[in-house]
Amino acid sequence: MYQVIARKYRPQTFSDVVNQEHVKTTLENAIAQQRIAHGYIFSGQRGTGKTTVARILARCINCVNGPTPQPCGVCANCLEAAKGGGMNVIEIDAASNRGINEMRELNQSVLQRPASARYKIFIIDEAHQITTDAFNALLKTIEEPPEWVVFILCTTEAHKIPATIASRCQHFSFRSVDFEDLMARMAWICGQEGIEADAEALAVLAQAGEGSVRDSLSALDQAIACCGAQLHAAEIRALLGMFSLESLGQVSQALSDSDSRRMLDVVDELERNGHNLQHFSRELARYFRNLLVARIAGAEGAARLIAASQVQRQSLAEVAAGFSEEDLTRFLHLSLELFRDLQYSLQPRFHLEIGLVRLVQAGRLVPIEKALAEIQGSGAGSAAEMRRPANSVPPPSSPAVVAPKPRAGPSPFEIDSAKKAAPAPGSRPPAPEGDARERLLAHLVQNGLTHLADAVENSSVTAAGAELQIVTAKTYKMYLEDRHFESAVREVFGRPLRIKITVGETGSPPAAIPAKAAAGNGADDIASKALANPEVQRFREVFGGEVRKVRNLKE
Repeated sequence: MYQVIARKYRPQTFSDVVNQEHVKTTLENAIAQQRIAHGYIFSGQRGTGKTTVARILARCINCVNGPTPQPCGVCANCLEAAKGGGMNVIEIDAASNRGINEMRELNQSVLQRPASARYKIFIIDEAHQITTDAFNALLKTIEEPPEWVVFILCTTEAHKIPATIASRCQHFSFRSVDFEDLMARMAWICGQEGIEADAEALAVLAQAGEGSVRDSLSALDQAIACCGAQLHAAEIRALLGMFSLESLGQVSQALSDSDSRRMLDVVDELERNGHNLQHFSRELARYFRNLLVARIAGAEGAARLIAASQVQRQSLAEVAAGFSEEDLTRFLHLSLELFRDLQYSLQPRFHLEIGLVRLVQAGRLVPIEKALAEIQGSGAGSAAEMRRPANSVPPPSSPAVVAPKPRAGPSPFEIDSAKKAAPAPGSRPPAPEGDARERLLAHLVQNGLTHLADAVENSSVTAAGAELQIVTAKTYKMYLEDRHFESAVREVFGRPLRIKITVGETGSPPAAIPAKAAAGNGADDIASKALANPEVQRFREVFGGEVRKVRNLKE
C-alpha cells in the first residue's frame, strides 16, 4: 500500500529533523547527562516536528543501548516508539480523549510499570483541548509521577495549557522551518523519489507550506500526483490556487501608472477564471509586505525575511524601487483591511474592486510637508503637476473664479503690513467723526479682535459729538456690547463715548463716512487683486477648491 511522503520520510533520529536546533541540542545533552525530566511540553506551529521529536525522544530513552542520543533503531523498543503505540509508548489524542474520565484512566495506567522497557512514555497530542477539570485530575500525577513515567504534551496553542501544568514541565517552543531549509529538504526527497523539480517549483511548494514541513510535503505529494515526474511552477500554482509574481505585478503596475481602469480589469479576470477573491486579497497583502521588506532591506538583506527564491527576491526588489516606503506601508495597511472585510462580505467582487481603487487613490496622496514646501518654494505649475497624476487631464478652470488682472499698486497683504507697522492708536490725535468706522475697524484688526472687526464691518457706524451711533443686525449686537469694544472705542477716539446700538438694516455706510469703494475699488476689483497674489495662486493649485467670496477687513 502506498505511503505518503510525509510519513515515508518522517525523521527517525535527531539529525534528521529539519531546523529546531535549540530543541535537539538540549534534549541530546539531557539524555547524555541522564537528566531526563518527567514532563515536557512541545509547542509550535503545525507540521514543525513536535510529535516526531516526541517519538525520537521515546526511542532514545528506551533503546536497549540507552539512554542514548543515537538509538539503534532496530531493537523492539525503538520499533515500538517509531510506530507511536504499544505497551511502553502510549499516544493519546486529546482531541477525542479530553474528559475527566479519560484522565482518571490515565492515572490508573501510570501506576503500572512498563512491560519491557526502561520508561513508560505518554505522548498527549493536541493537549490544549483537554478540559479544565481533566487537567485538574491530571495535575497531581504530572507533579509527582512514578520514576518510570515521562509525559510529553504536544500542542499548537501553548497559552491554553494551564499555568499549574506548564510550571511542572519543561517547555520547548518549536519554530517555523526556514524557507531555504525547507526547499533543501524537498529537493533531497525529490532526488530519492526520482522527481525532477526546478528551484521555482520547490519555492512554490515551500510557500504553500508557510513554514510547515508536513504541509509542504503534502503539497509535494499532490503535485507529483498531478504533474508526474516533472514538476513545473505554473502547473503547481494552478493546482494549489496560488498567484505568481507576474499576476500580482499587474496590481503594482496599475498603481505605478495610477490606472484605476486596470484594477477593474484585474478583478474581472479573477472572476472569469474562477479564482477565490479572498485568497487573492491575502496573497496581495503578502505581496505588499514582501515589497516593503525588499524596499527597506534590499534584495540581499531580505534573504531570510522573504519566503521566495533568489530570482523572485530580485524581482521584488526591482518593483519595490518604484515606490516609497510610505506608499508601500499605506498599500499594505489597505490590503490587510481589504482581506479582513472580504471575510464577511456578501459581495466580495464589489469589495475587492473598491479596495483596489482605494489603493490607486492612496498612491496619489501627497505628504502635507511636501505640499507646504511646494507652496513656499516652487512655482504654481510644478505644484499642480505634483498634485495630479502623470496621465491625468488638468481640470478645467472654475467659471466662478474671476480671471486675475495685472496688479496696480500695493496688494491687500502689503497694505495690512503697512498698517500694522503704523504707530499705536493712542499716539494719534482723536479721529475725525467722518473717519470713525474705518479707524475703528483698523484698530480692531491690528489688535487681533477679529470677531469685533467682523461686527463693525457689517454695521453702520456714525460718530456724533460724545455719542457713537451703531446700526447693526441682531447677530452682532452681543459682540458690540462687549467691554473690549468699549475699550477699543476709547483708545481710537481718545475719550470715552456713549455707545448707542440700534438693531436694524445696516445698508451702506453713511454718506459722512467715505468708503474706498467710492474711490473706484469695487468687489470685483478686490477679488481680482486677491486672486492675483502668487501665494494665493500656489495654494489653490496645490489644494484646489473654489474661491466663493473675498472680503477686505480694512475697508
